[in-house]
Amino acid sequence: MLGAMADMQAHHNSQVHPQWPSQGYPYYRAIWVECAEMLDHYGWKWWKKQTPDLDQVKLELVDIWHFALSELMRAEQLDDAIALALGGVEPVAQSDPEAFREAIEALALACLQQRSFELAPFLQAMRTLPMDFAELYGLYVGKNVLNQFRQNNGYRSGEYVKLWAGREDNEHLVELLDALADDPAQLPERLYAALNERYTAST
Repeated sequence: MLGAMADMQAHHNSQVHPQWPSQGYPYYRAIWVECAEMLDHYGWKWWKKQTPDLDQVKLELVDIWHFALSELMRAEQLDDAIALALGGVEPVAQSDPEAFREAIEALALACLQQRSFELAPFLQAMRTLPMDFAELYGLYVGKNVLNQFRQNNGYRSGEYVKLWAGREDNEHLVELLDALADDPAQLPERLYAALNERYTAST
């Protein structure tokens, strides 16, 4: 699964820039910003009632994994040990909100201090959310397809419209992933077609 994700990420990165490994993109910065966005979806304000939007929280964690993969590949650190660590994540039986928030803060702090990606707090975030490697992989495939769709429809040039029929494309993605979960082997092709159908109908 890790190899498949690495291949998909390299392909996507090449869409952004053919020589992406040598461009010095600050993946660490993208990661800590995603951490902040994730906490907003999860809820952290003690002065108001907040209900975690777990679908979006999980997609934010997957977004972080996109940038983490890019950093690990660029640094030539993607190896079997990482695959074993991901496969060895044992999710808690029930979500641990404060442990999850602290893991996300530790991940953001590591990015800011080291200007790189730190695996340990990412694994802790998976464990306490909870999310296992199989779910990370499934959501990664879905978000990767959406990212390709965005690029193919003018994301970099500003032409892409992120709101479809009053909802963000991430929300449509979650809905479609649920509907298409019956055939994982054909998921990328079917998901791309379904995204295109919805996008065309609403823009």
